[in-house]
Amino acid sequence: MKLCLVFTLVFADAALGAIEKRILGSLPCKTDRQYHVKIKSDQRKTFCGALLLNTHWIITAAHCGGQRLTVTVGVNYDAPFFSNPFTNTDKQTIETKQQFVFKEEDGLPHDILLIKLNKPSDAKFPTVSLPPEECTRPEQSQQVKVGGRGAAETSKDKPPRKLMCAITEMSTCGDNDKPDSKYHSDEATTMCAFKAGVESCYGDAGSAVEYKGLLYGIIVSNPTDKCANPIVMLDICFYRKWIDKIMKENI
Repeated sequence: MKLCLVFTLVFADAALGAIEKRILGSLPCKTDRQYHVKIKSDQRKTFCGALLLNTHWIITAAHCGGQRLTVTVGVNYDAPFFSNPFTNTDKQTIETKQQFVFKEEDGLPHDILLIKLNKPSDAKFPTVSLPPEECTRPEQSQQVKVGGRGAAETSKDKPPRKLMCAITEMSTCGDNDKPDSKYHSDEATTMCAFKAGVESCYGDAGSAVEYKGLLYGIIVSNPTDKCANPIVMLDICFYRKWIDKIMKENI
Protein backbone atom coordinates (compact mmCIF):
# COMPACT_ATOMS: atom_id res chain seq x y z
CA MET A 1 0.00 0.00 0.00
CA LYS A 2 1.29 3.23 -0.75
CA LEU A 3 2.91 5.25 -3.15
CA CYS A 4 4.66 2.07 -3.56
CA LEU A 5 7.25 4.61 -2.89
CA VAL A 6 9.93 2.10 -2.56
CA PHE A 7 11.01 -1.47 -2.33
CA THR A 8 8.30 -3.27 -0.45
CA LEU A 9 8.22 -5.13 2.82
CA VAL A 10 5.71 -7.83 3.57
CA PHE A 11 3.85 -6.73 6.67
CA ALA A 12 1.59 -9.10 8.55
CA ASP A 13 -1.50 -7.47 9.94
CA ALA A 14 -2.46 -9.93 12.63
CA ALA A 15 -5.65 -8.17 13.56
CA LEU A 16 -7.04 -8.60 10.08
CA GLY A 17 -5.17 -11.72 9.13
CA ALA A 18 -4.05 -9.93 5.97
CA ILE A 19 -0.70 -9.54 4.28
CA GLU A 20 -0.07 -6.19 2.65
CA LYS A 21 2.80 -4.54 0.89
CA ARG A 22 4.60 -1.68 2.60
CA ILE A 23 7.40 0.40 1.26
CA LEU A 24 10.89 0.60 2.53
CA GLY A 25 11.91 4.19 3.16
CA SER A 26 8.33 5.40 3.54
CA LEU A 27 6.04 5.70 6.52
CA PRO A 28 2.30 6.06 7.09
CA CYS A 29 1.43 9.71 6.56
CA LYS A 30 -0.58 9.82 9.80
CA THR A 31 -1.79 13.43 10.07
CA ASP A 32 0.15 14.63 7.00
CA ARG A 33 -1.70 15.04 3.68
CA GLN A 34 -5.13 15.38 5.22
CA TYR A 35 -6.14 17.00 1.91
CA HIS A 36 -5.76 13.66 0.09
CA VAL A 37 -8.82 12.52 -1.88
CA LYS A 38 -9.62 9.04 -3.19
CA ILE A 39 -10.98 8.71 -6.72
CA LYS A 40 -12.66 5.64 -8.16
CA SER A 41 -13.85 5.24 -11.74
CA ASP A 42 -17.35 3.77 -11.64
CA GLN A 43 -16.92 2.25 -15.11
CA ARG A 44 -13.29 1.20 -15.30
CA LYS A 45 -12.98 0.27 -11.61
CA THR A 46 -9.65 2.07 -11.36
CA PHE A 47 -8.29 4.08 -8.44
CA CYS A 48 -6.32 7.33 -8.17
CA GLY A 49 -5.38 9.99 -5.70
CA ALA A 50 -6.37 13.66 -5.81
CA LEU A 51 -6.03 16.80 -3.69
CA LEU A 52 -8.62 19.07 -2.12
CA LEU A 53 -7.85 22.64 -3.24
CA ASN A 54 -10.82 24.26 -1.49
CA THR A 55 -14.38 23.38 -0.52
CA HIS A 56 -15.46 23.31 -4.19
CA TRP A 57 -12.51 21.90 -6.17
CA ILE A 58 -10.11 18.96 -6.33
CA ILE A 59 -7.21 18.37 -8.70
CA THR A 60 -5.80 15.11 -10.09
CA ALA A 61 -4.36 13.54 -13.26
CA ALA A 62 -6.56 13.65 -16.38
CA HIS A 63 -6.21 9.91 -17.04
CA CYS A 64 -8.00 9.37 -13.71
CA GLY A 65 -11.14 11.04 -15.10
CA GLY A 66 -13.12 11.14 -18.32
CA GLN A 67 -16.02 9.09 -16.94
CA ARG A 68 -18.32 9.08 -13.92
CA LEU A 69 -16.24 9.18 -10.76
CA THR A 70 -16.76 8.57 -7.09
CA VAL A 71 -14.61 10.93 -5.04
CA THR A 72 -14.10 10.60 -1.30
CA VAL A 73 -12.82 13.61 0.62
CA GLY A 74 -11.37 13.10 4.10
CA VAL A 75 -9.76 9.69 3.64
CA ASN A 76 -6.79 10.85 5.73
CA TYR A 77 -8.68 13.35 7.88
CA ASP A 78 -7.50 13.43 11.50
CA ALA A 79 -10.97 13.62 13.01
CA PRO A 80 -11.52 14.65 16.64
CA PHE A 81 -11.90 11.67 18.95
CA PHE A 82 -15.55 12.32 19.75
CA SER A 83 -16.62 13.25 16.21
CA ASN A 84 -19.42 11.53 14.33
CA PRO A 85 -17.72 8.80 12.23
CA PHE A 86 -20.41 9.12 9.56
CA THR A 87 -19.38 12.73 8.83
CA ASN A 88 -15.63 12.19 8.71
CA THR A 89 -15.62 11.62 4.95
CA ASP A 90 -17.57 13.16 2.10
CA LYS A 91 -18.37 10.88 -0.86
CA GLN A 92 -19.76 12.36 -4.08
CA THR A 93 -20.49 11.11 -7.60
CA ILE A 94 -18.99 13.38 -10.25
CA GLU A 95 -20.16 13.47 -13.88
CA THR A 96 -17.87 14.40 -16.79
CA LYS A 97 -19.45 17.85 -17.18
CA GLN A 98 -17.80 18.80 -13.89
CA GLN A 99 -14.33 17.73 -15.08
CA PHE A 100 -11.96 20.23 -16.72
CA VAL A 101 -8.83 19.19 -18.63
CA PHE A 102 -6.10 21.57 -19.80
CA LYS A 103 -5.83 21.42 -23.61
CA GLU A 104 -3.58 22.80 -26.32
CA GLU A 105 -5.07 25.00 -29.04
CA ASP A 106 -5.25 21.93 -31.29
CA GLY A 107 -7.23 20.08 -28.62
CA LEU A 108 -4.42 17.82 -27.39
CA PRO A 109 -4.99 17.32 -23.64
CA HIS A 110 -2.48 17.52 -20.81
CA ASP A 111 -2.62 14.94 -18.02
CA ILE A 112 -4.11 17.31 -15.45
CA LEU A 113 -7.72 17.58 -14.33
CA LEU A 114 -9.76 19.95 -12.20
CA ILE A 115 -12.98 18.56 -10.72
CA LYS A 116 -15.79 20.68 -9.33
CA LEU A 117 -17.65 19.03 -6.48
CA ASN A 118 -21.45 18.73 -6.60
CA LYS A 119 -21.72 20.50 -3.29
CA PRO A 120 -19.13 22.19 -1.10
CA SER A 121 -17.22 19.87 1.17
CA ASP A 122 -17.23 20.63 4.87
CA ALA A 123 -14.78 23.40 5.73
CA LYS A 124 -13.32 21.13 8.43
CA PHE A 125 -11.46 19.11 5.78
CA PRO A 126 -7.89 20.45 5.31
CA THR A 127 -6.86 21.70 1.88
CA VAL A 128 -3.53 21.83 0.04
CA SER A 129 -1.91 25.23 -0.59
CA LEU A 130 -0.89 26.28 -4.09
CA PRO A 131 2.37 28.13 -4.80
CA PRO A 132 2.29 31.75 -6.09
CA GLU A 133 1.19 32.30 -9.70
CA GLU A 134 4.73 33.20 -10.77
CA CYS A 135 6.34 30.18 -9.15
CA THR A 136 9.11 28.03 -10.62
CA ARG A 137 9.60 24.29 -10.13
CA PRO A 138 12.03 22.97 -7.49
CA GLU A 139 15.61 22.79 -8.78
CA GLN A 140 17.50 19.57 -9.46
CA SER A 141 18.43 17.56 -6.33
CA GLN A 142 15.92 19.44 -4.16
CA GLN A 143 13.95 17.13 -1.90
CA VAL A 144 10.21 16.82 -2.46
CA LYS A 145 7.58 14.87 -0.56
CA VAL A 146 5.36 12.32 -2.25
CA GLY A 147 2.56 10.16 -0.95
CA GLY A 148 -0.20 7.85 -2.07
CA ARG A 149 -2.27 4.73 -1.50
CA GLY A 150 -0.90 2.68 -4.37
CA ALA A 151 0.20 -0.93 -3.97
CA ALA A 152 2.58 -3.19 -5.78
CA GLU A 153 0.66 -6.42 -5.30
CA THR A 154 -2.83 -5.80 -3.92
CA SER A 155 -6.15 -6.16 -5.68
CA LYS A 156 -7.00 -3.28 -8.02
CA ASP A 157 -10.57 -3.57 -6.77
CA LYS A 158 -9.48 -2.89 -3.21
CA PRO A 159 -6.78 -0.24 -2.73
CA PRO A 160 -4.65 -0.19 0.44
CA ARG A 161 -6.16 1.44 3.50
CA LYS A 162 -3.37 3.73 4.66
CA LEU A 163 -1.77 6.69 2.95
CA MET A 164 2.01 6.37 2.77
CA CYS A 165 4.60 9.18 2.55
CA ALA A 166 8.22 9.36 1.40
CA ILE A 167 10.87 11.82 0.28
CA THR A 168 12.47 11.78 -3.14
CA GLU A 169 14.67 14.19 -5.15
CA MET A 170 14.15 16.23 -8.28
CA SER A 171 16.04 14.77 -11.22
CA THR A 172 16.40 15.03 -14.98
CA CYS A 173 13.73 13.24 -17.01
CA GLY A 174 14.88 10.58 -19.45
CA ASP A 175 13.63 10.18 -23.03
CA ASN A 176 10.95 7.74 -21.92
CA ASP A 177 9.89 9.60 -18.79
CA LYS A 178 6.65 11.28 -19.80
CA PRO A 179 2.87 11.02 -19.40
CA ASP A 180 0.86 8.59 -21.51
CA SER A 181 1.36 9.24 -25.24
CA LYS A 182 -2.17 10.57 -25.68
CA TYR A 183 -1.22 13.56 -23.51
CA HIS A 184 0.97 16.53 -24.37
CA SER A 185 4.40 16.49 -22.75
CA ASP A 186 7.48 18.70 -22.99
CA GLU A 187 10.22 20.10 -20.77
CA ALA A 188 8.01 23.01 -19.71
CA THR A 189 5.25 20.79 -18.30
CA THR A 190 6.87 17.54 -17.21
CA MET A 191 9.32 16.97 -14.38
CA CYS A 192 10.76 13.91 -12.66
CA ALA A 193 12.00 12.76 -9.28
CA PHE A 194 14.30 9.87 -8.43
CA LYS A 195 15.57 8.24 -5.27
CA ALA A 196 16.63 4.64 -5.03
CA GLY A 197 13.76 2.56 -3.67
CA VAL A 198 11.13 5.30 -3.88
CA GLU A 199 8.57 4.35 -6.50
CA SER A 200 5.10 5.25 -7.71
CA CYS A 201 2.72 2.32 -8.03
CA TYR A 202 -0.75 1.59 -9.33
CA GLY A 203 -3.20 3.91 -7.57
CA ASP A 204 -0.71 6.71 -6.84
CA ALA A 205 -1.44 8.79 -9.95
CA GLY A 206 -3.06 12.13 -9.18
CA SER A 207 -1.37 12.38 -5.77
CA ALA A 208 0.55 15.44 -4.61
CA VAL A 209 4.21 16.38 -4.87
CA GLU A 210 4.98 18.81 -2.04
CA TYR A 211 7.86 21.26 -1.86
CA LYS A 212 8.21 23.55 1.15
CA GLY A 213 4.68 22.66 2.19
CA LEU A 214 3.08 23.71 -1.11
CA LEU A 215 1.69 21.77 -4.09
CA TYR A 216 4.33 21.83 -6.84
CA GLY A 217 3.47 18.69 -8.76
CA ILE A 218 0.90 16.03 -9.61
CA ILE A 219 2.05 12.42 -10.07
CA VAL A 220 1.12 11.17 -13.55
CA SER A 221 3.11 7.92 -13.60
CA ASN A 222 0.54 5.25 -14.41
CA PRO A 223 2.22 1.87 -13.88
CA THR A 224 0.19 -1.31 -14.12
CA ASP A 225 2.50 -4.34 -14.04
CA LYS A 226 5.33 -2.80 -12.00
CA CYS A 227 6.07 0.36 -10.06
CA ALA A 228 7.71 3.43 -11.61
CA ASN A 229 11.02 5.08 -10.74
CA PRO A 230 11.73 7.85 -11.71
CA ILE A 231 8.37 9.28 -10.75
CA VAL A 232 6.91 11.41 -13.55
CA MET A 233 5.01 14.54 -12.52
CA LEU A 234 3.34 17.57 -14.04
CA ASP A 235 4.69 20.97 -13.02
CA ILE A 236 1.92 22.86 -11.20
CA CYS A 237 3.67 26.18 -11.89
CA PHE A 238 2.97 25.78 -15.62
CA TYR A 239 -0.76 25.41 -14.91
CA ARG A 240 -1.02 27.85 -12.03
CA LYS A 241 -2.91 30.61 -13.90
CA TRP A 242 -5.13 28.07 -15.67
CA ILE A 243 -6.20 26.64 -12.30
CA ASP A 244 -7.36 30.05 -11.09
CA LYS A 245 -9.05 30.78 -14.41
CA ILE A 246 -11.12 27.60 -14.43
CA MET A 247 -12.22 28.01 -10.84
CA LYS A 248 -13.25 31.66 -11.38
CA GLU A 249 -15.17 30.88 -14.59
CA ASN A 250 -17.11 27.99 -13.03
CA ILE A 251 -18.28 29.33 -9.72
